[in-house]
Amino acid sequence: MTAPFRFPRFFVTSPAPCPYLPGRQERKVFTELSGPHASELNDALGRIGFRRSQSVAYRPSCAGCTACVSVRVVAQEFAANATQRKLLRRHSDLEVTACRPWATDEQYQLLRRYLAARHPGGGMAEMDESDYADMIEQSPVNSVIVEYREPSVNGAQGRLIGACLTDRQADGLSMIYSFFDTELAERPGLGNLIILDHILRACTAGLPYVYLGYWVKGSPRMEYKTRYRPMEMLGPRGWAVLPEEETASAAALVSA
Repeated sequence: MTAPFRFPRFFVTSPAPCPYLPGRQERKVFTELSGPHASELNDALGRIGFRRSQSVAYRPSCAGCTACVSVRVVAQEFAANATQRKLLRRHSDLEVTACRPWATDEQYQLLRRYLAARHPGGGMAEMDESDYADMIEQSPVNSVIVEYREPSVNGAQGRLIGACLTDRQADGLSMIYSFFDTELAERPGLGNLIILDHILRACTAGLPYVYLGYWVKGSPRMEYKTRYRPMEMLGPRGWAVLPEEETASAAALVSA
């Protein structure tokens, strides 16, 4: 006899400064992912816009603001454009491995360099080795860390230049957090490559979607997410294709 499924208890955080839109406050609703039904709960919550962080599922619940929109790529219908195909060819020599979610010092040092270059002063800037290990290893669901390495030389493992903590959900791959070497001139576009690789992985696995988290219209930090089509956004009536004019107007706003 199996244990009955218990409806999760939800909590709300205190307001804090929004990291994406200056002058606004953010607030999150969250619940714990634990027990034998953690994966099923995470799948269900993911379909209504929640994200996972360690053993917690959360989503924005900001008073008077709905700027954060959940987005996902329709992997099976994705067709890379010329720029994306060129990027895939350029990095086709990389050795990519889906590893069990175990933190290493090599990963942590890469993360530190990434944060210093891309997000100095951000919420993760003070993350130490223990914090990083918790982020990677405290997963109650089916997770991997995908490593991107330069080619092996004389049997020696190539240098780690990118990584992504990824959850496999029932309907797709959820990219929890990715980071990469930002200073390799000969390896441009690694962040985009990691997304493209996940789209291809989803197709190979027969999974329909790649979840990219939240898109914030008008935030330069989020504009890159709109490069992968077709993309769906979660609205009051459920998931729907993100209109071209939405991303066009967002790009104009960012470049203004």
